[in-house]
Amino acid sequence: MPLNNRFIIEVPASTANLGPGFDSIGLALDLYLTLEVEGSSRWEFYSTSDELKQFPNDEQHFIGQVAIKTAEKYGKVLSPCKVTIQSEIPLARGLGSSASAIVAGIELADRIGGLGLTKQEKLLIATEMEGHPDNVGASIYGGLVIGCYQKNEVDILNFANLSFELVVAVPQEILLTKDSRDVLPEAFSRQEAIEASSTANLLVAALLSQNWEVAGKMMEQDLFHQPYRKPLISFYEEVEQVAKSNGAFGVALSGAGPSVICFTEKGQGKLLSQVLQSEFTEMTVKHLNVDNDGSITKEVEKFVR
Repeated sequence: MPLNNRFIIEVPASTANLGPGFDSIGLALDLYLTLEVEGSSRWEFYSTSDELKQFPNDEQHFIGQVAIKTAEKYGKVLSPCKVTIQSEIPLARGLGSSASAIVAGIELADRIGGLGLTKQEKLLIATEMEGHPDNVGASIYGGLVIGCYQKNEVDILNFANLSFELVVAVPQEILLTKDSRDVLPEAFSRQEAIEASSTANLLVAALLSQNWEVAGKMMEQDLFHQPYRKPLISFYEEVEQVAKSNGAFGVALSGAGPSVICFTEKGQGKLLSQVLQSEFTEMTVKHLNVDNDGSITKEVEKFVR
């Protein structure tokens, strides 16, 4: 049955790991992937962004494929739609672009197919597609998320209204997640695993108790991925040094990189972003806040974030 009115899906970007929280900690950011959807006789995907024009404009579009496959899980065939896409999330820069697209596709299927999915059901579908719950969980729930995916089950807790700001330095070059995963070790010794997991545990406790000094220290002491990925990011240490000299309490690779994300107390993000932009003119520096709402679907005339 064709759609009679337009609606909008808005999905936040995300940063993951935050240092030692490898594949399990995510944070929603106030950069958005936005889909404006209306009925059509065939599937159509359009974007005004040059970066997104490389993708198919029919049902082979990644978001369309996610939507169609999600509906198939529930025995539904979706009515085709015209989807206009706008995105503030740079591709392949460690800011959850693929995760936001997966979540958008699931939300599209849920709305068109009338699936009535809960957030938990959306999370499981998205995690099965993405392979881990950190980015997709943040995009669905908003705020800070800590998740676990084992034995085809996913559990997650989310926390909103965190009192810090973020500044992200986004380079021009991309870094594919697959390439950054290839440098990681296949296994850790028991002692290494204990040290790495205890660091992640303490990071969560520090963030929730607002002990910024300890949180920043734990980000630096990650053993899971940053020691192996930092050599791929030639500018990491320089960004870290400038950021920590200008108000950042913590610095980490954003996801798999190459973007570097810096954490500041409330009120200090704007100044830090200005300093970093003046120091690293070849990068795009963004002053961000945590998105606390997660993905939203609204009728056009009622849409207000």
